[in-house]
Amino acid sequence: MPELQHRPARTEDLAEIVRFPQDADELFYAYPKASWPLTVGQLAAAMAERRGSTVALLDGQVAGFANFYQWQHGEYCALGNMMVAPWARGQGVAQYLIRAMERQAREQYRAPLMKISCFNANTGGLLLYSRLGYQPRSIVERRTPDGQRVALVQMDKALRLD
Repeated sequence: MPELQHRPARTEDLAEIVRFPQDADELFYAYPKASWPLTVGQLAAAMAERRGSTVALLDGQVAGFANFYQWQHGEYCALGNMMVAPWARGQGVAQYLIRAMERQAREQYRAPLMKISCFNANTGGLLLYSRLGYQPRSIVERRTPDGQRVALVQMDKALRLD
C-alpha cells in the first residue's frame, strides 16, 4: 500500500514539479497561462501570487502539486495548478491531494465552498472531480494557446465547516 503525505511546497521542489506535465495539453489543463515547456521561473511566479502551494508525497517522493488561485476567507477557495507526476498516476495521489486542499480551505480560510475548473478535454479530471462530489456550475468558453475553442467546466463542492 503506497504511503501518502503532504506538506507545503518548497523552492527546491520546483525542478521536479515542472517535469509533471508531459505535453502542452497537460500543461494547459494545469496552468493555462503558462507556456510550454513549464519552467521553474513560471512555477515560482505562480507560487508567489497564489496561496497554499502544497505537494503530495508518495512513499516520500514529490508526486503531486496544487494551490489556490483564488481565496476569499469565509467564502471559498479555488483549486489551481493541480498536477500529478507521471510515475505516480493511478495511485490515488490526485484524490489525496484534493482532500488535503479541501481541509486547508476549511481550516485556514473557513471556506464553505471549494471551486474547481476543468477543461472539457480533461476527461480524467472531470471524472475524478465528479466522483469526489464536485457539481458543474457553469461552462465558459476559453481558447487554447493555438486559438482553438474549448469549454471550461466550472464546478463547486460544499465543504463542511466543523
